[in-house]
Amino acid sequence: MTTLQIFYLSLLQGITEFLPVSSSGHLILLSKFSYFPDQGLALDVAVHVGSILAVMIYFSETIWEIIKGVIKTKFIPNFKNYGAQIFWLVVIGTIPAVIAGFALKSYGMEWLRDTRIIGWTILGYGLLLFVADSFSMTIRQIKHMGVIDAILIGLAQCLALIPGTSRSGITITMARFLGLERREAAKFSMLLSIPAIVAAAVLTGYEVWQAGDFQEIAWMFDGVVYSYLASIVAIYVVMWWLKKSTFLPFVIYRIALGSILLLDSYGILSITN
Repeated sequence: MTTLQIFYLSLLQGITEFLPVSSSGHLILLSKFSYFPDQGLALDVAVHVGSILAVMIYFSETIWEIIKGVIKTKFIPNFKNYGAQIFWLVVIGTIPAVIAGFALKSYGMEWLRDTRIIGWTILGYGLLLFVADSFSMTIRQIKHMGVIDAILIGLAQCLALIPGTSRSGITITMARFLGLERREAAKFSMLLSIPAIVAAAVLTGYEVWQAGDFQEIAWMFDGVVYSYLASIVAIYVVMWWLKKSTFLPFVIYRIALGSILLLDSYGILSITN
């Protein structure tokens, strides 16, 4: 793997992680439709860690409020304290993905990195986002969320284990169906990503360390740095955009990309290397 490939992968991750277009799907597609070899799950996780660091920096005030909230409530579930409420919403929303992740890992996940699967998920869930964003109410904030809301968004996040779905896209879609404002939906989606990706990073990093592949560890470190720099810019852009606009541009992009991938996978259009 070259430094150039790591840079491109990290830049792509940083740009797409917080857009509802599937960062993991784009990372896989880069290797399929370029001369770059498939980077594998280890570097995928590394560039996601860079994105998570960007989330923690951008939402540092909220995270500090969460820390103060859980300390004040002594880690006892409390939905009256805003910081503690967010903490428990994230915990509850993470549980389904953890269970689904371990279950899917036992069956193997490489078969999901298929162009046809990615094409259908990018297209299908893009259309679902359009429905949710166009016809749902926009009246609720995170402070109005309860246990059922967190469970439903957490169940939706399980679908993101399939490349092309988009973790941010599917959780935002469910949040919009539940009536959350666009910026609030995006904010909760980003906060919800922290434990899931940190857990995946720790597990994958441990496996790489046990294998003794120190060159891959160095590549992972570079991926974290490059991805962080791209991600912090992307977050500011997305949150600014959602102050006054809808998710329609992302829906159009997903429909176009998904259609092209399906045409290629079924042999109607040839774009594969």
